[in-house]
Amino acid sequence: MSKQSIILIGGGGHCKSCIDVIEATNQFVIKGILDITQKLGEKILGYPIIGTNNDIPKWVKEKACFLITVGDIGNPTKRIELFNLVTSQGGLFPIIISPTAYLSKSASIGTGTIIMHHAMINASAVVGANCIVNTKALIEHDAIIGDHCHISTGAIVNGGTNIGARSFFGSGAVSKQYISIPDDSFIKANSIVK
Repeated sequence: MSKQSIILIGGGGHCKSCIDVIEATNQFVIKGILDITQKLGEKILGYPIIGTNNDIPKWVKEKACFLITVGDIGNPTKRIELFNLVTSQGGLFPIIISPTAYLSKSASIGTGTIIMHHAMINASAVVGANCIVNTKALIEHDAIIGDHCHISTGAIVNGGTNIGARSFFGSGAVSKQYISIPDDSFIKANSIVK
C-alpha cells in the first residue's frame, strides 16, 4: 500500500514531536516542511524546510496532505490562520494517531488533529479539528474538546468535561468531571479545575 505524502507547516520544537509520531504510524511520507524564508534549506530531524506558506497551493496540486506543526502555548491564532489558509486552498488534513495511543472505537476525532504518544481517549469522547492531544494526556468518557485546542502533556480531562474551542489545558492540569470550560480558556499547568 502506498503511503500518503504529507507537508508539515512550522519547523519548531513541536514539529520534532509530530515527526516522531508520524514516523511511528508508518502511513505517511514526509515531503518537507514549510516555514519562513530565512529557514529555507535547514533540516528538522533530517527533513528539509522546502518552502513557505506561499507554496501551499503547489502541494495541494501534488495531492499532498498537511499537518500544522506550529505549537500552541496558550495562543492558537497562528495554528488557526494556517488551518484556514490550507482549507481555503483546498488542502486536506489527516487525523494522526500515535500507535502507542489508545483511542476508543466510540470516540470521535476531528480533521487535522494529532494524538501523541501514550495519550488515551476513552469511550464517547469527542475531540475537534486542528487539536493537539499531547503526550500522556487522558481524555475520559463523554468529554468534549472544541476545535483548535491543545490538551498538554499529562493533562487529565475527566468524564463529561466540555472544553470550549481555542482553549489551552496545561501540563498536568486536572478537570473535575462534568464541568464546562469556556471558549478561549487558558488553564495553567498543574491546575485543578472545578
